[in-house]
Amino acid sequence: MANLQAQNQQFLLDGKPIQLLSGAIHYFRVVPEYWEDRLLKLKACGFNTVETYLPWNLHEPKENEFNFSGLADVEAFCRLAGSLGLQVIVRPSPYICAEWEFGGLPAWLLRYPDIKLRCMNETYLQKVDRYYDELIPRLVPLQSTHGGPIIAMQIENEYGSYGTDTEYVTYLKDGLIRRGVDVLLFTSDGPEDGMLQGGTVPGTLATVNFGSKPEEAFAKLREYRGDDPLMCMEYWNGWFDHWLKPHHTRDAADVADVFARMLKAGASVNFYMFHGGTNFGFWNGANYQEKYEATITSYDYDSPLSECGDITDKYLAVRDAILAHTGQTADQLPPLPAPIHKKSYGTVALTQKADLFSTLPQLSAAVKSRTPLPMEQLGQDYGFIVYSTNVSGPRIGEQLRIQDVHDRALVFLDGVYQGTVERWDNRPLPIDIPAGGAKLDILVENMGRVNYGHRLHDPKGITTGVRMNNQFLFDWTMYPLPMDNVTAITFNDASTSSQDANAGKPAFYRGEFQVEEKGDTFLRTDGWKKGVVWVNGWNLGRYWEQGPQRALYVPAPLLKQGANEIIVFELHGTESGCVELSDKPDLG
Repeated sequence: MANLQAQNQQFLLDGKPIQLLSGAIHYFRVVPEYWEDRLLKLKACGFNTVETYLPWNLHEPKENEFNFSGLADVEAFCRLAGSLGLQVIVRPSPYICAEWEFGGLPAWLLRYPDIKLRCMNETYLQKVDRYYDELIPRLVPLQSTHGGPIIAMQIENEYGSYGTDTEYVTYLKDGLIRRGVDVLLFTSDGPEDGMLQGGTVPGTLATVNFGSKPEEAFAKLREYRGDDPLMCMEYWNGWFDHWLKPHHTRDAADVADVFARMLKAGASVNFYMFHGGTNFGFWNGANYQEKYEATITSYDYDSPLSECGDITDKYLAVRDAILAHTGQTADQLPPLPAPIHKKSYGTVALTQKADLFSTLPQLSAAVKSRTPLPMEQLGQDYGFIVYSTNVSGPRIGEQLRIQDVHDRALVFLDGVYQGTVERWDNRPLPIDIPAGGAKLDILVENMGRVNYGHRLHDPKGITTGVRMNNQFLFDWTMYPLPMDNVTAITFNDASTSSQDANAGKPAFYRGEFQVEEKGDTFLRTDGWKKGVVWVNGWNLGRYWEQGPQRALYVPAPLLKQGANEIIVFELHGTESGCVELSDKPDLG
């Protein structure tokens, strides 16, 4: 039974010194059929450990309903890593950040008005405890002290960047121990005074997260922990992307140089990320510093392994740094798996169409309320929501104000598009109401909850009200659209409706393509504006003509021989009516 210890400024595994060379691979961002490929490539690069977060919202998507199968089968992922000779570090904090929706917290927490997140709040801790009662017993048998691969477990994630409630962090630590966790526990924080003061726990290993200047970061850690081994728990060797901004890249030589300096200092390192993967479905998070910025579908992160698992120049530079440090040669490392085949399936015509507003009764049950309610109050977590009311008229030259919209609203008057109101540019919308009044429809998109910082409490939809000038509008009908099942939609021939009154309005488009040989492919959305794509019922994620991402990754395991279905939900209409399945990624 292996036991990792931290003492005398070094790690000991079964009493022998070890330098942990770890890479982050999130099982929930990779289709399970590719877990082995990614793990073998990690090992072939010279790493001995894999690290992963555990997102609470994936494992308890509905309160008291738990999911540990398919993409959520963390136990299978850990066992697979162990069978391949890799050690595992898990980070099951209630909160994970990770540019993941709500930082991994389940959206249903926001239905409780008295809840306070990440602190000694009774309501919050009741939910955490119930989740841990289900989760932790699944991890205990996988600990190295029980013959499994898990050698260390995180208590909370970068808590010093959020708060100072050390009683809360200690409560989580005690809860892990009480449930049978006996491997090495640790915290991870930025290498700054306030962060290390707020996020660490006495008597528990402290690690630091950074992307450069390792000498300064480790010197700051040493001011607080003279006896702990040095470890960078998150070496940010790349970065994530937001919509409306360029794709991030970082020079491979620079990454390898900083890594080599850490190795020379005797530090252990965990690459964040080694392989980023994909924010499938509605799982992307968002940041809010100066303004709201949503993370894109791809989580490529400019990592050593690309989003589709390809070897990069950064991978080779990192491997060379490991070889130079260990004195090994490349032929002493495990062999690389064969490259995964890429396929171009050409242009696919989406020949069927269904208008959103005509389809609402098939997709949603109407809910009435005096005031517009956020999604969470309607039991909805993700997707879209329509708010409808009737406005009296005439009203000429007035301004429609959607207070605190989260996150992007399309406005229609008697079915005619009036404009878009965005959270980051929430200006009033000029509007004229004819005599006799008009029906007002507002379609709101949840673009991802904030995953980091002081705006973590982020309900979705219309959160405070809608006004015409200074007059609040009441008596609303709401249609939740979680988009978790698009099979109920009745489609019509798109050619008969392309020039009708529904043209340019939110609509679903459907088409099929044939597959003889399965391979990874990339669905280009040229000619489309903004929306979501499903392939064979699997939500690939969001696209937006604003970029940077221009193509959505389609792993081969999502395809089947014969006919394959594509459904696109387009918000603003398209003149294209076709998508292209290419053999090349395009992250802008």
